[in-house]
Amino acid sequence: MRPGKKIPLALAAIAAILAWRSFVALDQSQYGIVTEFGRYVATLREPGLHLKWPYQSVLRFDRRLRLYNPRPSEFLTKDPKNILLDVYVCWRVDDPLVFLQRATDAAGAEARLHDIVWAELAAEVGTRPLSDLVSDKPNEMVAPTIMAGVLGRCRERARPGLGVEIVDVRLRRLNLPEQNKQSVFDRMRAERDRIARQYRAEGEEEAIKIRADADRQKAQLLADAQKEAELKRGEAARKAIEIYAAAHGKDPEFFQFLRSLEAYKKLLNEKTTMVLSSDSELFRYLTDPSARSLDRGGAGAMPPAGGGAAR
Repeated sequence: MRPGKKIPLALAAIAAILAWRSFVALDQSQYGIVTEFGRYVATLREPGLHLKWPYQSVLRFDRRLRLYNPRPSEFLTKDPKNILLDVYVCWRVDDPLVFLQRATDAAGAEARLHDIVWAELAAEVGTRPLSDLVSDKPNEMVAPTIMAGVLGRCRERARPGLGVEIVDVRLRRLNLPEQNKQSVFDRMRAERDRIARQYRAEGEEEAIKIRADADRQKAQLLADAQKEAELKRGEAARKAIEIYAAAHGKDPEFFQFLRSLEAYKKLLNEKTTMVLSSDSELFRYLTDPSARSLDRGGAGAMPPAGGGAAR
């Protein structure tokens, strides 16, 4: 190739290189910062094709959401109790220039975020008792409120200080330090035992009240029944006396005879031995033949057989 033809080819190659270095292509996941010999020139926020001078450089920053998930850290509550909080932080680059100046890269940003978030978290947890984070009553737990407050304050500090936006700060797990677990479990068991004893005492007290009320009702019912029975027995005795009196008035001799027979039934059996005089009134109907002959009609003679009136 002749020397005259090499010059246009060289110029074309240089022009192509300059044109290639004058265009910057950014996708939707990137920010760009244009620098000129290390000095800031412009910030490229929109995706697409951008122009710059060939001698200028472009620094690219990932604008996608990042997750910072460090190891659990120990915090002190107001009680005071030591607890382990496992927290994660969602963040992304918001101002690439401030991010470049203050954090440089993702590792530097997360180190600064750790200081910000953990300082706010320690300040918030230090003003709260452990029951605000752990409780068997859901309405007493304010962990979401605590984390919302921490998130708001961290956002206010991270945006101007680091050029990043903290999207969320969440509590993933709460635990106790190993050296404190056994003592906490012992206190929990003691508290549950105390509550159980209280419930048993209240139950026993209620049972005593129920038994006392049942005994009172039982005594009242028995007294009422006894009273009713006595009234009925008195009424029956009164009617029996009336009947006996009426019978005695109609035939006193026959009534006396029946009463004597009833006395015999109660007094005499195969094992009874009695020593009485022969003229005893009790045995008058057994020893006096004339007393056994009753005239129901008043004649004083025995009634005929089959009449059914003589005993």
